Amino acid sequence: MLSELFRRNPAAAAAPLPGRPDPIPTAEEHFVFHRPLKAPVPGGMEEAVFGMGCFWGVERKFWQHPGVWLTMAGYAGGATPNPTYRETCTGRTGHTEVVRVIFDPKAVRYEDLLKLFWENHDPTQGDRQGNDTGSQYRSAIYTFSPEQAEAAARTAAAYGGRLRAAGYGPVTTEIAPAGPFYFAEDYHQQYLAKNPGGYCGIGGTGVTCPVGTGA
Repeated sequence: MLSELFRRNPAAAAAPLPGRPDPIPTAEEHFVFHRPLKAPVPGGMEEAVFGMGCFWGVERKFWQHPGVWLTMAGYAGGATPNPTYRETCTGRTGHTEVVRVIFDPKAVRYEDLLKLFWENHDPTQGDRQGNDTGSQYRSAIYTFSPEQAEAAARTAAAYGGRLRAAGYGPVTTEIAPAGPFYFAEDYHQQYLAKNPGGYCGIGGTGVTCPVGTGA
């Protein structure tokens, strides 16, 4: 995972930022669900991590989805421990902006979350999403089990075929086992619930992902 990132982003490989041993401060409570933001994953629930560009709009998409118990904005996929937002924006941490999702698999399938993921951003843009540019905006799925990895790869192939038929390029989404997740700062958590008129840079391609259709 890191070798591929550093191939695309030589700055991160040449001088990765050192980070810090302790987590940066963040919110104590989820602004929408009013649950502890760092609550452990309850028994019977699962977690997922997705990068789709600016995490403000991404997090709202997931907290609005039925069956999602908790969401949080953060950084993943890189090398720098406990990075700050400003450090991540330099491209020298290797991280991308992500949303960690805790969900009830009895109420929502992982494949349904993948459908939301694929349809609400453009996974063909490499190190950018719309007007947001840089490796921190790359498309990414970080998986927690072989079953999640298989579903991510399978839906990427299926959706990639639909995208090519619609005139888009190849899917550039990074799919890799989940590594450390680092919480983003307080003001990033549930940003669009606190600031309803705030910036939301995500947008889909208009191409439907064939999840649950037998494709």
